[in-house]
Amino acid sequence: MSPPSQSQPLHIPLAGVTLEGDLVAPRHASGLVVFAHGSGSSRKSRRNRQVAQHLQESSFATLLFDLLTEEEDRRPEARFDIALLADRLAAVTRWLRGQSGWADVPLGYFGASTGAAAALRAAAELGPAIDAVVSRGGRPDLALPFLGRVEAPTLLIVGGRDTGVIELNQEAYAALSCPKRFEIVPGATHLFEEPGALETVARLAAEWFAFHLPREHPVAESAARPRG
Repeated sequence: MSPPSQSQPLHIPLAGVTLEGDLVAPRHASGLVVFAHGSGSSRKSRRNRQVAQHLQESSFATLLFDLLTEEEDRRPEARFDIALLADRLAAVTRWLRGQSGWADVPLGYFGASTGAAAALRAAAELGPAIDAVVSRGGRPDLALPFLGRVEAPTLLIVGGRDTGVIELNQEAYAALSCPKRFEIVPGATHLFEEPGALETVARLAAEWFAFHLPREHPVAESAARPRG
């Protein structure tokens, strides 16, 4: 049976913008995973929500939020502005750390597609503040100049039939100097729509976070509802 969870919509105030998010915190969660979606997607991504649900059932709190405002998302150039997306992710992480009860909570990133590049670039900026990163069908190559600075253990997951993206991930994997792992899901394409493919991604992600997120500072009961 899944642990009881508290779900809360968030309005995250940053410099000049307010971003919308959805936080789910299971009781006695052992850490928090922040999601970074790909271009053209949002916090409502069905695939990311499926992975998030699996993580919640594995006792992780999850935060899915929109990296862009509705107006920004209408501009194609903003969707692929990795510097902007990484800055937003880092700013949201700092905001979370400033909320009561969240300062020392183990924290990981889960990035999909271009969101993986944003996650890795933000992890490079924040250093030891990020405990682990998982990339699903990602484009970590878009953060290539920053990969050597990533300290967080990083798992790259790619579909076995995602031609081209496999090679880009291999290039990125070679550039990472942190603890790392490369997983290919046999028979899966870029969106992992094949039967069982996304379940495999969710399982691999949960195992990675369970191993790499420290347990010294679990999510406190009082941390389940940050202001926003």
